[in-house]
Amino acid sequence: MGFHDFITVLISGNIFYGKLSSKDNRLLKFISEYLINLNSDFKKLINFTEDKLENFDAIIATGSDNTSRYFEYYFGKYPHIIRKNRNSVAVLDGNETKEEIEALANDIFSYFGLGCRNVSKLFIPKNYCFDLFFENIVHFKSVYHHNKYANNYDYNKSVYLMNQIQHFDNGFVILKEDQGLSSPIGVLFFEYYDDIKKVKEFLDLNPPAGRAGKDQIQCIVSKSKFIKDAIPFGKSQQPELWDYADNVDTMQFLLNL
Repeated sequence: MGFHDFITVLISGNIFYGKLSSKDNRLLKFISEYLINLNSDFKKLINFTEDKLENFDAIIATGSDNTSRYFEYYFGKYPHIIRKNRNSVAVLDGNETKEEIEALANDIFSYFGLGCRNVSKLFIPKNYCFDLFFENIVHFKSVYHHNKYANNYDYNKSVYLMNQIQHFDNGFVILKEDQGLSSPIGVLFFEYYDDIKKVKEFLDLNPPAGRAGKDQIQCIVSKSKFIKDAIPFGKSQQPELWDYADNVDTMQFLLNL
């Protein structure tokens, strides 16, 4: 559960009970303390626990595909929103400007690429020249100075080198041709296309969250007129309050309880 769920629970008139991920357990507590300092009434509405969740009416949970199976088993009998793994993609046409690539770098590297709105896969035209791309993502080279990111980058680089797997490397991110959508940390997958309409067909079968399909993609970043539901470069990590995760209206879910 993140900030959006947290604030939606409160403004819908409900009481928040939260069990946070051990990897992300500080920000919401800080915000909660700030709200309580502003208005002590929030103290009755915000509760965090490290123990088993009990005495609740509904569940909103986010985790991996594997974790979601446990959530479904334990919480499936309650009203619930249970989110799984998703990834985001970008479709390039080769005519992107310097500014657009710089903005795309934010979509890729913000939060170290850990979020479902982070671009983990590029669709690029055949014979695409990576020079402009590499030149205009260098403002994120500092990610390599973070140990966990560097460890992932170094590990994947070693694997690709030892197995003689072709890849591009600029010293802080590896680009690997791969049909997968979910790339490891420190790696960005890409796939060539010779007809953008074929990319459109693939995305129609694997659409952004909330449309019928395989539910693998959170959002698509592109300026192509052929790509439905695309958002501009640099905007994947700037959702509005009304941009619901997986396109499931959390507020309506809470109001219908």
